[in-house]
Amino acid sequence: MNSRPPRYGEPAPYFECRSPVNPNFHFDTVAGRYLVLCFYGSSLTPIARETLNAFLSVGHRFDDVDRAFFAVSTDEGDEAEARVREHLPGLHLLWDFDQRVSRLFGCFDQQFGPGFQPQTFVLDERLRVVARLPFADTGAQHVEQVLSVLNALPDFAPPARGGVPAPVLVVPRIFEPKLCQALIDYYETSGGEESGFVRDVEGKTVVVHDFHHKRRRDQEILDEQLREACVHRLHDRLVPEIKKAFQFQATRIERYIVACYESQTGGHFRAHRDNTTKGTAHRKFAVSLNLNTGQYQGGQVWFPEFGRQVYEAPAGGAVVFSCSLLHEATPVTAGKRYVFLPFLYDDEGAKIREQNAKFVNLKQSKTTAASGKPKG
Repeated sequence: MNSRPPRYGEPAPYFECRSPVNPNFHFDTVAGRYLVLCFYGSSLTPIARETLNAFLSVGHRFDDVDRAFFAVSTDEGDEAEARVREHLPGLHLLWDFDQRVSRLFGCFDQQFGPGFQPQTFVLDERLRVVARLPFADTGAQHVEQVLSVLNALPDFAPPARGGVPAPVLVVPRIFEPKLCQALIDYYETSGGEESGFVRDVEGKTVVVHDFHHKRRRDQEILDEQLREACVHRLHDRLVPEIKKAFQFQATRIERYIVACYESQTGGHFRAHRDNTTKGTAHRKFAVSLNLNTGQYQGGQVWFPEFGRQVYEAPAGGAVVFSCSLLHEATPVTAGKRYVFLPFLYDDEGAKIREQNAKFVNLKQSKTTAASGKPKG
C-alpha cells in the first residue's frame, strides 16, 4: 500500500529494516539529532550515483552527534555487488528491497508521477519533518538544498545538568509562518474583546472580569476555512507529540481563539489552573501556541510549583501542559503577543462536559474589584 509523503511538522513514520551492521534496525532509536533520510532507489541510476557522491563529499558535516545521514536503497545489487558502502560516523545505509519503507514515505505517491520518486527528508531531533526535497537536476544542487535546510536549523545547546523542570512539552513547527500571519491579520481585522476567566459562583460557572488578575483581548475564529487549517495542523503535527510524551490521545478541541496580550494595557494572566470549575473540569491539556515570538518582550509562561524557569515556544510552536498545573502568563512589557489558545480533551472528557453543561452560564458575568485576589 502506498502512503503520501509525510508533510512539514508531521512525525516521520517509524519503521524497522535491515542495515549492513544491524539485521533489525529500529529507526526511532536514532532520534535526538538532525537526520537526513535519502531515498535514492538504485545506485545504477545516474542521478542517484551523482547525489550519493555529492553527499560523500560533505561527509564531514555528519558526525552522528548533531547530524546523521541515512541512504535508503531498493536495489538488492547495491548490497550483493557492494556498489555502495557505509562511511562511519554519520553516513549510513538501509536496505529496503521490498520497498516497504519507501512506500511508507510516499516515494510511490501518484501525485508526483508514476514509478519511484527519489527524494530526501530532513527530520528534526523528534523525527518530525522539516523539509521534503525531491531530487534536483544534479546531485550537487540537491545536496546544496539539503545543506541549506540544515544550516537554517538552530544549533543544539551543549549538555547541561537539569534543574527541576515543569512537566511541559515545547513543540516547534506546528503552524507555518503564513498561517501565523493569517491568524494575526484575522485578529487585527476583527478587533477582539476583553477576555475574562471563569469561576463557580452560586453553583454556576460564570465569566469573571478582573484586570488585576487577567488582562487580555480574545477574538473567536469564526472563519471555517481558518479553523479547519488550525485543526488539521493540530491533529497531524501536535496530537502525535502529546501521545508520545504523555500517553494521552486528544480527540476534542475546546475553543478557537486568537488572543492578544498588549504592552499598553500590561497584558498578563496571573497564576491559575484551567480545570477547577464545573464548566472546565473536562479540560485535560492547555496549548499556548505563539504566533509572533521575537516581536514582543515579556509574555512567557512559568509554573510556580516547579521553580522560576520560563517557557516560550518559537513562532508557530506550542507549549503544552496539563490543565491541572498552576501557571502564569507574565506581563508583556513591549509590543503585542499574539497566541492561539485551545484546550484539548478526549471522549471521556466530553462526557464530563455534557454532564456539567447544566452548571455553565457563560452569558452571566461578574466583575470584581481591581485589587481583589481571585482564586485560580
